[in-house]
Amino acid sequence: MHKLNRGKSTHSDKLTRWLGAEQVQRISDQTKDFYYPIPLHGVPGNVYAMPGGDFAGEIAVGAYMTKEDSARVVMKKLLAKAAAKAKQNKALGMLMDMIRAENKTLYSVGAFASIDAVIAAYTSGKGQAMNFAKTGVAASAIGNSMDLWTRVGQPSAGAAGAAAPGGTAPTSATTGALGFRNLGTANTGHYLNWTLGASVINNSLLLYDRIFAVACGAALTTATSTAVTGVPTRYQSGTSSAQDYIGGNFCFPANPTTVLAATAHNWAVGGAGPVGMIYLDQASASSNMPVLTGLSACPVGGIDTAASQLSWFAPLAAGDVGIKALTNMQSSAAVATGTIDWVIGHPIAINACPIANMACLDDGLYTSLNLTAIFDDACLSFIELPKPATTATTYGGLLRCVSE
Repeated sequence: MHKLNRGKSTHSDKLTRWLGAEQVQRISDQTKDFYYPIPLHGVPGNVYAMPGGDFAGEIAVGAYMTKEDSARVVMKKLLAKAAAKAKQNKALGMLMDMIRAENKTLYSVGAFASIDAVIAAYTSGKGQAMNFAKTGVAASAIGNSMDLWTRVGQPSAGAAGAAAPGGTAPTSATTGALGFRNLGTANTGHYLNWTLGASVINNSLLLYDRIFAVACGAALTTATSTAVTGVPTRYQSGTSSAQDYIGGNFCFPANPTTVLAATAHNWAVGGAGPVGMIYLDQASASSNMPVLTGLSACPVGGIDTAASQLSWFAPLAAGDVGIKALTNMQSSAAVATGTIDWVIGHPIAINACPIANMACLDDGLYTSLNLTAIFDDACLSFIELPKPATTATTYGGLLRCVSE
């Protein structure tokens, strides 16, 4: 449970000046009901969106300027230093000097001994860059969330999960995954940075590792109690200090192929025995999932949660901080037509786009991620967090990772 403590509250005025009041409020609304800290991209320092909607950790900017103003200042400094070094054939040395000029305190970063070690790893075959471009679909209402797994683009659309009870434990080789490669020793990949652009202002994406998916089938269409026996292969440790700790694992119902009938329904009908939505928590104990209200006529690509909940994940029982596996599924009412997959994922980070059609560079080296681990065979994908508009949004960018 110690991982829930990320230090003192973030200076609210500085965070507002850096991201803008609207963006801060939107991220707070999107994450307030989540039960585990999520690193906040694009904010220098170590800032986390916390359970309850607050922010914790140190912010290193925002005293006198906005994110855009600070970016101009940083670029001006970098260009000046590049010009001064232009006659020297020491590219890596120049990069080191520029980085240290902006922050002299971070010489050791995460699992790497120094910035030099990060650069050496990236430039010696342990770095990778992954392009992505995804086109979402229109939401039914403001506040809905969308799963980009089955959407067209690069990577190509992923498939629905296998039927219960087995389901699917996807990997980096699964169609639809971003294409992460295992370039270092076992489980030593790390997020480095990404550039993200969105066609609609103030939309946000969650980068996550998709670790399990199972098709509901009769659990939805006939409201039949349905057992699940398949389990994820990553993030399965019950030890809170372990890198693959279950804490933070979340699940959500998403529509992969066919629009749902306009039938009111929820997930978590409860009751004695194996009835309703049941999961194993971080201690491998069986728990009943609290009620999650579904979305009538949920569109293809939509997450089956009513917009009024501003939610992209299913709630867990009080005190639980992660889901190890699903063991049972059931809708409260028979939804005669449509498809739903129940998916388990592990969050990597949130990236917000405060400006439409402009590439925003977010850094995992100096900001709150600090080279967060990405496990071997990770099935990286994106969730569109509760939308500020119903408009279908196109996303594109470049994700960089480095391995030890």
